[in-house]
Amino acid sequence: MQNNIAEFRKAVGLSQQDLADAINVSRKTISTIETSRFTPSVVIALKIALHFNTSVERLFILDEQD
Repeated sequence: MQNNIAEFRKAVGLSQQDLADAINVSRKTISTIETSRFTPSVVIALKIALHFNTSVERLFILDEQD
């Protein structure tokens, strides 16, 4: 699964720490999600989408082989 979180985050001038603080997770969680080393829970995915006022589908892209 790929994601556009870094692009959304950078577009509004947020650091990984800023986003982490906003949704109550660690900066490392944001980093590992952005680099696709960790697939977030539905709750975290929804919190990120809500923070950016967008849909989960705009943030996350399912790879064809998944």
